[in-house]
Amino acid sequence: MDWENAIDGGAGQLEESCPFFPLSKILKATNDFDDALVVGTGGFGKVYKAIIDDGIVVAIKRLNAESNQGAEEFWTEVRLLSKLRHAHLVSLVGYCNEHQEMILVYEYIANGTLASHLYKSNREESGKSISPLKWVQRLNICIGAARGFDYLHTGTKQPIIHRDVKTTNILLDENWVAKVSDFGICKLITSQATTHVSTKVKATRGYWDPDYIYTNRVTRKSDVYAFGVVLLEVLCGRPPIDHRLEEEQISLILWAKKHIENGKLDRIIDPSLNGETTPQSLKYFSKLANSCLHITPKERPTMSEVVEILQNALVLHERKGRSWGRITKAFQGIKLVPMGMNCWWREGNGNGSNSSGGLPKQSFPQPIFNYVNHSVDPRFSLAEIHAATNNFNKSLLKEYSNVYVFTYKEMSLAKKHFRPDNVLGEGGFGVVYKGVIDESVRPGYKTTNVAIKELDREGFQGDKEWLAEVSYLGQLSHPNLVKLVGCCCDDEHRLLVYEYMASGSLEKHLFQRDCFILTWPRRMKIALDAARALAFLHLAERPIIYRDFKTSNILLDADFNAKLSNFGLAKDGPMGDQTHVSTRVMGTYGYAAPEYLMTGHLMAQSDVYGFGVVLLEMLIGRRAMDRSRPSREQKLVKWARPLLMHKKKLLRILDPRVEGQYSTKTALKVAHLAYQCLSQNPKGRPVMSQVVKILETLQTQEKSQER
Repeated sequence: MDWENAIDGGAGQLEESCPFFPLSKILKATNDFDDALVVGTGGFGKVYKAIIDDGIVVAIKRLNAESNQGAEEFWTEVRLLSKLRHAHLVSLVGYCNEHQEMILVYEYIANGTLASHLYKSNREESGKSISPLKWVQRLNICIGAARGFDYLHTGTKQPIIHRDVKTTNILLDENWVAKVSDFGICKLITSQATTHVSTKVKATRGYWDPDYIYTNRVTRKSDVYAFGVVLLEVLCGRPPIDHRLEEEQISLILWAKKHIENGKLDRIIDPSLNGETTPQSLKYFSKLANSCLHITPKERPTMSEVVEILQNALVLHERKGRSWGRITKAFQGIKLVPMGMNCWWREGNGNGSNSSGGLPKQSFPQPIFNYVNHSVDPRFSLAEIHAATNNFNKSLLKEYSNVYVFTYKEMSLAKKHFRPDNVLGEGGFGVVYKGVIDESVRPGYKTTNVAIKELDREGFQGDKEWLAEVSYLGQLSHPNLVKLVGCCCDDEHRLLVYEYMASGSLEKHLFQRDCFILTWPRRMKIALDAARALAFLHLAERPIIYRDFKTSNILLDADFNAKLSNFGLAKDGPMGDQTHVSTRVMGTYGYAAPEYLMTGHLMAQSDVYGFGVVLLEMLIGRRAMDRSRPSREQKLVKWARPLLMHKKKLLRILDPRVEGQYSTKTALKVAHLAYQCLSQNPKGRPVMSQVVKILETLQTQEKSQER
């Protein structure tokens, strides 16, 4: 198998070769394979913790001559891991194959396997004091592992099937970051037209995909099935097969699926998680596990979809119990502070206040808001708290934003009591209605058409995103940012009132058949408008990273002027000598920059990548992700970017709906700009102010040619 050529591509960084360690160095590092250094054993042999070279702590796996793993598995692992680098794949430091020894040297992963932390029996047998994993830890571990497997499936030139997905092959570093290990029986899908590999059944009992057993055909969905078993282990805290249990409970899959389908999660959940989970998060997680275990491979989600659903489950968990409460008068002077700072209210001697609906002592583990003055009152300290559940003091909003604060009754009048025929759109945030604010809603108000977004309290955007939107759009003003007219925060109701954008979203005009087809000049004008919006955010006194740049967030007014909307995920950018801000990965799959997905490091260049994706969508007329297309064309960037610098290939893939409306020279320049924006290396991308200049120059040239 030509691993070197097959693995090339994607977000991973490739290395030319894997270092070779002489056996003498291995013997010295392990003190002649001293059993006192053994940190793990298995059918393959033993793993030793050792220090090698300049004090590097490593895990040395010595393959037993009697083991089931032989030379083929050994060389598969060496060739594969010497080429791949990813935040959620274990790193291979080197190897040794001298004197009939086959030895692999890995980075040392301090917290061992996921399995060792899940099962009560494993924790007790370890002889160490190991606490059960918290639910939020389990969610983050699952997300990390899923990203690792998704990278294998989609991040290389030819997809890689792991074939041995299980909790003992998911390792946890000192920060509890998950890393996928053990690549000895991986298989490549070597043809674009091929969806499976025919091979003898290998893997671990309890994780076998039934379709693989029946047909000997292994697919990426075989990995998804096994990952579904992992999810059940995480949920239930037990192994896939346990003969110590009663007959009906021996098989985790059969036992757990029955209770999941009957809605009786309380009968299977790990007892150590009691009181830690939220119903919504648990529901998402269990349904995902069940769908991964579908008997029909085509009905299972992809690993990309698994990542997305797990992230949603995490968001729902982090929102548990969060609601706005009545804030005492001392809070009314609060204005803005840097994002990420959370407020804890203390009064007097620090014992807290229960007066007038105040906040009780130290009983609130989640943020109430992320905004206070730069000069923080001494009565505030940084911590995380829940809010109480009464009425939020609206004067707080008036203090730090330039928007109207409406009552829910006024909003009902503006929306004509939420009639379905006024609905403009729906999403994970809730519903957007068309409304009118006039004298009947608020005396003295000039009649204005508006769009009213009502937050779904069971959706994925919470109070934090709602307040971020009020904060940013309430303070910022630019011709290419949608105007926030007002907001409403009565009781549990969270609404945002925007200027009405008569032509809808860019997404609608690019991809819906019944919509007006955007001409080439109009597309270039929209691209320039959107670029100006991003450049404005990036060049602000306190830089802002938008974080969710996509066609559905670019709205068009009656004259097709483009305006950026939806600031719920926006984040303050790095300041001073900082190059990035670290944050949990959020956004939309297909638009997120590879370095952000891999590391959580967010920078202005992350927005530039998203702009490149949108520019590509406008050029080609295809969605960033389209699973209805052939597998090699489903990811637009992966398929189209290599073609952008070839004139003939480019002209073949440009949107046929705008054929004849552009000069070849201009199309090539726009394609070159998209190519640069989509560079895997953030430093290879232009800044948005440069993008604006390039598009302005092209627009000027086109206008002069028309004359």
